[in-house]
Order: sequence, then C-alpha cells, then structure tokens
Amino acid sequence: MTIQARHQARVAAALQGGGLVEVIALAGVYLAAARAGLSLAAEGSHISAVWLPSGVALGGLLLWGVSRWPAVLLGAWTVALALDVSPLVGLGVAAGATLEAVLGALLLRRVACSRELHRVRDVVWLGGGAALCALLGSGLGSLSLVLGGLVPHAQWAASAWLWWMSNLLGMVLVTPPLLLLFGSWRARWNWTWETWVLPATMVAVCVGVFAFPQPGSGQAHALTFLLFPLSAWAALRCGPRGAALSSLFIALAAIAGTARGLGPFYTVDLLPRGLVVLQLFIGITSLTGLLLAAARAERREAVEMLELLATTVRAVHEGVLICEVREPGVLNTVFVNEALCALVGRRREELVGTAPGALLASPDVSEPRQLEDALREERSLRAEVVLQRPDGTRVWSEMQLSPVRANGEAVTHFVATHRDVTATKELQARLVAAERVAAVGTLAAGVGHEINNPLAYLALNLEAAQRSLAAEGAGAPAGVRDALGSVRGAQEGAERIRLIVRDLRVFSREESPEHGLVDLNALVPPAVRVVLHALRPRARLVESFGKVPRVLGSEARLGQVLLNLLVNAMQAIPEGDPGRHEVRVRTRTDAAGHACVEVEDTGGGIPPDVLPRIFDPFFTTKGNEEGTGLGLAICQQIIRAHGGELRVLSVPGQGATFTVLLPPATVRSAGPSPVTASSRQAARGAEAEEAGLPASSCGRRGRVLIVDDEPRLAQSMRLLLEPFHDVVIVTDGEAALARVGQGESFDVVLCDLQMPGMDGIAVYRRLVAQAPALVSRLVFISGGASSPEGRVFVETVANRVLEKPVRPDVLLATVEATLAGGGPPEVVARGAVGGARRG
Repeated sequence: MTIQARHQARVAAALQGGGLVEVIALAGVYLAAARAGLSLAAEGSHISAVWLPSGVALGGLLLWGVSRWPAVLLGAWTVALALDVSPLVGLGVAAGATLEAVLGALLLRRVACSRELHRVRDVVWLGGGAALCALLGSGLGSLSLVLGGLVPHAQWAASAWLWWMSNLLGMVLVTPPLLLLFGSWRARWNWTWETWVLPATMVAVCVGVFAFPQPGSGQAHALTFLLFPLSAWAALRCGPRGAALSSLFIALAAIAGTARGLGPFYTVDLLPRGLVVLQLFIGITSLTGLLLAAARAERREAVEMLELLATTVRAVHEGVLICEVREPGVLNTVFVNEALCALVGRRREELVGTAPGALLASPDVSEPRQLEDALREERSLRAEVVLQRPDGTRVWSEMQLSPVRANGEAVTHFVATHRDVTATKELQARLVAAERVAAVGTLAAGVGHEINNPLAYLALNLEAAQRSLAAEGAGAPAGVRDALGSVRGAQEGAERIRLIVRDLRVFSREESPEHGLVDLNALVPPAVRVVLHALRPRARLVESFGKVPRVLGSEARLGQVLLNLLVNAMQAIPEGDPGRHEVRVRTRTDAAGHACVEVEDTGGGIPPDVLPRIFDPFFTTKGNEEGTGLGLAICQQIIRAHGGELRVLSVPGQGATFTVLLPPATVRSAGPSPVTASSRQAARGAEAEEAGLPASSCGRRGRVLIVDDEPRLAQSMRLLLEPFHDVVIVTDGEAALARVGQGESFDVVLCDLQMPGMDGIAVYRRLVAQAPALVSRLVFISGGASSPEGRVFVETVANRVLEKPVRPDVLLATVEATLAGGGPPEVVARGAVGGARRG
C-alpha cells in the first residue's frame, strides 16, 4: 500500500462514526469563529486584529487529534468562498490555514506541551509554535491573494504581517481557553469573593477604556495600563484558566471598540498602524498573563512538593540533618527532623544555625578525618559516628552523608541521615564478650585435658615414692623423713591441681548435657573454689549445707548456674571492706520437698525498676568489661529446662537473694557435705572403705595389661601395680590386640579411651568380636571425652571408666574389684573426677 493510499485510509477511518461528528462539529465552530472575527473587523474592510478561527483550528486538533484536519480545510475554504474569493485562491488560503493548524498540533505534541499550561515551558512552546506555524499560514494565504490579484504586489509584506499577527494572536487567545475548559473540564472552580469582584472590575475598566470615542487620546492610553494589574490578578489568583479567560475578554473588548471607532487604538488616517499597536497590546497582555499563571502553578507545585518532602522527612524514623555550605569546609545546619532531635536529645531551635560537627564526639580520630576529606572532596560518605547528648551520654549512629548539587555543578548543601545503632553496637560487644567467654571455656577444657596426663603419672610416681619412703619405718634416717615430708607436700600440691582441673572441666561446658543424678552439696564447693580468690577482697564467704535430695540434671549446667550466681553476688559488692560484707551459700529442702540453693549477698541490691528485667537477654547494668547481659538469662533457661524455678528477692541497700528450686529425683537424700579441708582429706582417705574395698592390695596376684599412648603414665601405673600384680605395657591399641591374638592371657586390661590411631572404643569393639571373655575385665581410663561419639560411649558402656588423673588408691581398688569380679566402687557422685562408675 502506498503512502497516499494509507493516508486516504486514515482519513476515511477518521470520518467514520464519532470522528465524522467531531469533524462536522469542529467545522461548525470554525465557521462561527470566522463570523465573529469578521464582525470585529474594521468598517469597510475584512481586516481583523485577531483571527479567531486559527485558535479554534489548533485547539480542535490538539483536543480531538490531527486526523480531524478536514474540518479545518472545509471551514477555511467555506469562509474564503463566502468572501467572494475564487475557488482556486480560496483553496490556497484554506491549505495554508490547514497546514498551520496541523503542524502546530504536531509540534506541541512532539514537545509534550501540557493542556493545563501549568508550566512556563508550555506557554513558551505555545507562543513559539504558534508564531512559527503562523508564518506558513500567513505566507500561503497572502501569496494566494497576490497571485489572485486581490492584493497588490507592493502591499504583500504589510498584508503578510497583519495576517501573521492576527493568526498568531488567534492561537494565543483562543487555544488556551479551549484546552483549559474542555481538556480538563472536571476541574472545579474555587468560588470566592475574588471570583465575582475581578470580572466586575475588569468589565468596568474595559467599558471606561474602549466604549468611548477617544481616538489617539493619551489619557485613554494611560487607562489601558489599569488592565495589566487586573490581568496579573486573574493569573495569580485564578491560575491559567483565569489568565486565559481574562486575556480573551480584554482582547475582544479592545477589538470591538477599535472596530467601532472607539478606544485609544483607533486611528482615523492610519488604520494599519492602529491595528499593529492593538495587536501588540493584546499579545503582550495575553502572554504575560499566561506566563504569570504558569509560573505561579510551578511555584505552587514546588511548594507542595517541598511540603510533602518535609512532612515525609519529619515522619521518617531515621534522623535527617541538612547543612548549607557557607564556604568550603564550613557548614551551617538549616533543617533537622524530629527523629534527629530525639536521637541527640536537643530541640530543633538548638540545632538549626549551628555547625553540625558540634554533635560529633567520636573517640576514633580517623572518623573526623574521613568526614573532613569527604567535605573537602565533595563526595558521599558512609561511616559510623558517635553523637554527644547534652547529658554526656553517647549514641552510636550510622551516618550516610550525601552532597546536593543545586545547579548541577557546585555543592550547595549536604544531607546526612543518621540511624541509631547503639543497641546493635552493644549487642555486638556483648556477643563478642560471650564468644570470648565460650572460647575461654573451650580453652580451659583443652588445658585441663592436657594437664590430666602428666598430672596422672606425677600423682602415681609421688604415691610410689611415698610408699617406698614410708616403708623405712620410724627408724628411718632424718634425710629420709625429710624427703617423705617433701613428697607428702608435693602430693598435696598435686591434689590441689587435680581439684582445679576438675573444676575447669565442670564449668567449661566440655561435657555433654546428658542428665544424671546430681548432688547439689557436692556441686557447691567447686563453684566456690573458682570465685574464692576474687571474692576475698570484697566479702566473707559463708557456706551452710543442709539435707537436700539429689536432682536429675546436668552437673555441668547446674554448676554453671551456681558459678554465675556467685559471680553476680561478688560483683554486687565493692572492694575494700570484706569485714562488713558477706556472700552466703545455703542448701536445704523446702516445704514442698524441692532441693533449694540460695546465694545471698549484702551488696547494694537491685533497683525496683531494674528487677523485672534482670532475666531479659542482653540486659545489664554493668559495663562491657564485667557483663554481657546473658548470665541470668541463661541461668533461668537452664533451671527451667530442669523443671525448676529461679527466684530473686532484693531490698535496695540491703542486698539480693537468688533462690534455685529443683524437683527431687527418686533417690535417697544426700546429707550435708563436708566443707573443711581436713574433713575432705579424711573423706578421701575413707573412700575405699566406704566402697567396701581394701586400702591396699590384699587379693590374689593378677596379670594386668596397660594400654596408653603416654609412656610415662603407663610406667607410673606399672610402678604402682607391680608390687602386687604382673604388669605388661603397650602404647597403642594394635599392639594390645596383637598380644591378645597371640594367646596371651590377662586378668585386667587398663585401656586409655583417647589414643591416636586405634582408640579405646575401637579396642572394645575388636575385643567383643575376638575375645568376648576379656570384655568384662576391660577398664577404661579417660581424660574427658571430647567427641560426641566418645561421650555417648562413656554414658552407655557397661565397663568401668576411671577419669584422669586417677588417684592411686582408686586405681588399686578398681583392679582388685575387677579381679574379684565385684561391682563398681561408687566412691563419689556420678561423674566426679578421680572416681569410678558403671554405665
């Protein structure tokens, strides 16, 4: 299909249905406007200062589409024929008018000119496009008249000028009211007193200026200046619609008066000059009104946008601060929102007009330097800063600094948004402290495990040396007696190391949280020993043990609770006056039969407003160097997991009491635990007798196989056992299995649980398959199971498990019991270091 055919198809489609009605309506309006324009022409001529149909044509095509151009062609040709112009000349005039309207509509749509004319650029494009397109219409029209002999060649320029001005003014005057009234007909008028006073005033002034015969009068020219403030009034108070309608009314009044020989623009002898002055007056009045209205609309939209942004900024939760750049590196605060005022604890009046740097109180010297570099280089910056409040407290803030380039080049303002990250920083610090505590616990468990092996053979060798020296009897030389005293002193020191290692293992959380029977009276002394050294400069320690039932739970977890409560009690008491303060630990059974442990201090107590929150995670009144805010929360969680309750009672100024209540297990109650050093030593000496075991070997001589990767420890056990038994030593599991496989017979096997290569668990499984008769005589020695598999094995295996460092009397008693085929000696509570137990 050719271009011409496609064009004809579009025209045909436009003329169908509603398009045909719009074409006919637009042609009718064009003819009515032409008749009105000719009625305003000067007497005896067809010259009109404003050609209203040109505005109708442009407005109609903008509203209904360029495809309605046949209406313009039909209307313009009809008007030309009505003025007794030949059809050919009329066709040229109509073609010029049609091209003028079509090109004008296409141009304004191309530049996205708004129908509301609420921007200055819209008015400028309307005026410029109308002036450009009017050149085409006036040129073709005047040229057609010259070629038709209706206008002399000498008057072609003057005729073309008047024609161009009348078409231009027609588009400037008529098109805006059409666009504003029909393009946005839903817009409502705001009827105020000005809506009535302004038209009445304008009518009165127009009547006074243009309704009386005063041609060329200077006084009449002066009165026309009264119309400019009225036009500005209409533009500023009523917007683009008011400006367009007032300009159209003033123009029609001026044209009608001049055409009747009235008003200041009528000249008797020089009609064209009068028309030119009138056209200039109309053009200046209409364009000025439209520009003022567009500028007011733009300013109103800008103000509304600013108010919206300001409301939004005030409502955001992040603090916003806007600074003006007075000179390079010098800032002045011009705006802050409510969130920033709340963040820094100041009123808006205190912040506006001040330097924003006064709010910074960063201890890190690198942060001010980063800020200064960003300001000097006029770039964005994201950093964490510390803000100072009037009361001296500091707030961590995550700041985003952004430059604002108002004119696209120079930075005129900086916008800083602040987000409070104080809680996040405190949480991070407490998590780091908690991780440090966990790392210390893991390290303590590892250190304890590494100490166990050398401590074990140290204790065994000291026991062997003590036995040898004691064998000399009372008549031993003085040097032997002194050596015996030194060995016994070394034994006491080794025993103290053993207790320290045991406490580390209990509170390091190395062990798995499997539940078992726990004696709270036996659990208190290790916790006390951990804090005793730090407690002495602060207070006395008083222990009061009562009859308590055993509970079912995790010894490590419950020990952790007691340790935390003791540490809290210690930290509640200041250093310097230990004679006045005390920390009391009591165990008892309450009226309901629950096991009860109370930790009481004489410190400052807990304030009533803090008391409801002491069990909240990460809540603390201590500094980061003393607490993480997790201790009491973890304690409460552990006690609740054991089916118990953690209570607190505090009187400000008199101290606090924390009470642990745990339900009893279905076993007999444990009596008061011995608490003095001498009683503990006596209890240790009587352990074998309590278990029904001999203090020294008195049974048959057996053959013992020791399997341990620590040669010194194995040798120490050999020295201890060799006076009573035959001992064979191997340093790995493969060698032990090889001896068994070769047919060697053993009455007891002492096997280390953790060894490189084949460990004790693997040896047990191989013996079950190869020598099941020997499995029941297998005794494990453990320095603490570190793997989940090892912990499960220790808890489930039926064999005896001795925990390093093994005391010599316990080792001898266990060997004797195994030889005799008796039950396991329950020397201490389940899981106690140095004891024996059966899974």
